[in-house]
Amino acid sequence: MLVRGIRGATTVEANTKEAILEAAAELLSAIVDANQVQHDHVASIIFSTSPDLNAEFPAVAARTLGWTDVALMCGHEMGVPGSLPKCLRILMHVNTEQGLQDIKHIYLRGARALRPDLVAEQ
Repeated sequence: MLVRGIRGATTVEANTKEAILEAAAELLSAIVDANQVQHDHVASIIFSTSPDLNAEFPAVAARTLGWTDVALMCGHEMGVPGSLPKCLRILMHVNTEQGLQDIKHIYLRGARALRPDLVAEQ
């Protein structure tokens, strides 16, 4: 098996604990479902948010969903002028037999504008 990265992004309605956890859980579940990810094949998950989201660690949503034995990390994206506000991203490292062309990267809500080429495939 090879390690593959699966990307995803979404936007969060507000900088609140509840909104961040809801968006993170929705995105994580969508990535897992679309790629038929097996829990024990996940090496790690990196969560990042735009600098305007700081009310909660998005990884808390993963812990709540039962991801208690997977390495999780949170951080902020660079504050690039004009970048998408209230954006939450996930990079999941998965051991898989799937080829690069078979990986489904997931973009939800306002983050669909980041990768319209991939959204058409969803």
